[in-house]
Amino acid sequence: MIKRIIAGVTGIIILMLAVAIGLDQWISLRTQPYIYDEVQSLPHRQVGVVLGTSKYYRTGVINQYYLYRIQGAINAYNSGKVKYLLLSGDNAQQSYNEPSTMRRDLIAAGIPSSDIVLDYAGFRTLDSIVRTRKVFDTNDFIIITQRFHCERALFIALHMGIQAQCFAVPSPKNMLSVRSREIFARLGALTDLYLLKREPRFLGPLIPIPAIHNVPDDAQGYPAVTPEQVLALQQQLEAEKKVAEAKAAAEKAAADKAAADKAAADQAARMKAEQEANDAAQDETQDVEPTAKPESAKPVGRNPFRQ
Repeated sequence: MIKRIIAGVTGIIILMLAVAIGLDQWISLRTQPYIYDEVQSLPHRQVGVVLGTSKYYRTGVINQYYLYRIQGAINAYNSGKVKYLLLSGDNAQQSYNEPSTMRRDLIAAGIPSSDIVLDYAGFRTLDSIVRTRKVFDTNDFIIITQRFHCERALFIALHMGIQAQCFAVPSPKNMLSVRSREIFARLGALTDLYLLKREPRFLGPLIPIPAIHNVPDDAQGYPAVTPEQVLALQQQLEAEKKVAEAKAAAEKAAADKAAADKAAADQAARMKAEQEANDAAQDETQDVEPTAKPESAKPVGRNPFRQ
């Protein structure tokens, strides 16, 4: 019996893995015609969308995926394949700003700031692709990222009816774990598109490209602090959260106790008032004197002189 159960579970797991790998390969084949490995073969488009990622790992080591995407964006721009670069990334935290970081590195490489547009709400690949169409009014554009990411981004674009191509920049050599996670990322994308039918977290007003974007020189980039400081800050925030939760629990307990004490005091006062009212009623009854009985009439005696 146990062997049958184990065999059944194993079979289900193998079947699920086969389905996941099959869907992964289907997405790769579906998007293959729209991917370009060489900048010379790229079609000319107005906008190149650079999909964001962190510049550094938590350990402080620079992220090779980031470097390849920035270099790919520089190559696409300098070769005249794109006129504007839309930098789409995550800016959910004050100390983490992917678009501003990419902008600084591109400007340092000689890209004019007037040809750089920032999308601060590219929290996911779906957000970046759909916002390029619906917010930045661009329907035919070049996506710049690694090949495995190109395939998922293009699949989202095709499903949404968006025209796009992708410039597949090189990937680091040791990317087995990243590619394995990509299988599950694609399953998540299929769930978002076909089951949940999700839209970007934020859309906002229309901002056609080209557009003037005034970015202050002191705009915060990433890392605004060192990786060690980021970890220390996270630990500090967690400690402050625990203190705040403990304080809130203590205040709630004190409020509950005060409410219980007040209810008990009100009940005691009510009982005392009722007792005093009963005692007063009894005292009034005892103070009332009984009604005097009328004296009996004396019997009339016989008149001795009357016959």
